[in-house]
Amino acid sequence: MIEEVLATARYNPKVDPSLGIWTWEIAFYLFLGGMAAGIMLFAAWAVLARKQETLIFAHDRFALWAPIVLSLGMTTLFLDLEYKLHVFRFYTSFEPTSPMSWGAWILVLIYPLMVVQILSTLRAGYPSLAKLLERVPGGRALIDLCERRRRLIAMLVIPLAVGLGIYTGVLLSAFSARPFWNSGALGPLFLVSGMSTAAVLPILAGVKPQERHFFETTDMGLIFVEIVLISVFLIGLATGARQHMQGLELITGGPYTQPFWLWFVLPGLLVPILFEFVGLRGRRAFGVAAALLVVYGGFMLRYLMVEIGQVSTWSEYAIQFDPQLLQRLMQ
Repeated sequence: MIEEVLATARYNPKVDPSLGIWTWEIAFYLFLGGMAAGIMLFAAWAVLARKQETLIFAHDRFALWAPIVLSLGMTTLFLDLEYKLHVFRFYTSFEPTSPMSWGAWILVLIYPLMVVQILSTLRAGYPSLAKLLERVPGGRALIDLCERRRRLIAMLVIPLAVGLGIYTGVLLSAFSARPFWNSGALGPLFLVSGMSTAAVLPILAGVKPQERHFFETTDMGLIFVEIVLISVFLIGLATGARQHMQGLELITGGPYTQPFWLWFVLPGLLVPILFEFVGLRGRRAFGVAAALLVVYGGFMLRYLMVEIGQVSTWSEYAIQFDPQLLQRLMQ
């Protein structure tokens, strides 16, 4: 009887004393996926709002950045797979109740949409690339078609890009076994954070003052919304079940207090919004510093969420046996 108890007890270094399956690769994928969604949204909005005169970079050049960013994220996701040759199994079925299944199929739909969004802006944004493509049979006709349907493409981009941005948060919140993740605020939070990290890229790219002013003011608003959503997230934990409150304790006196508040909230949210305010008054160096901190904060949000969520649990699973004792008993 004792052998049966010992043999069926858990002893897995990736599970005990806390879950440790997801590492930095997942956080990096969530970060870049949200950023790619934000890039697509800004590029589409600039077209729909007819901002070709004031938002030149967003209107004509930004779309090309989205597949580059997302592909880097997909690379880290691939690195995280235990059995990399089995990646095709994501596409052998569709599971409506699985966030991972939804995410896999959203990516299948969004890559072709990224391509046509780029083609609709290629001549204006990257004329040398457009000339190369025009030499390919059918290339000129394809670019012409995408340019004629540019507004339609932009309208199709918005719902799929929103879905991609929200999915990066839903992927975590759907794991109800992890109380710290179990919040409906994570989807909107990750979407807004992704848009914020995308908004600072044109600033880092050195756009003209008028466009930089737009993205700085927009990012200030996004950071404010992000702070509100984080507050909602924390209030949800504080008013939830006992396990949710224990999850909150991890960042309010627990081992993740300093990383959450001093490594993320302060340098990733509060300092950037202050620097952007100063940057709007003509001090460009503060605007660039704020942009770098926003990118840092976007990654730290995902990294800490992944780490803290894996520590929180509904039950305390203590290691129930000494593996050396089990080995002696089984001899």
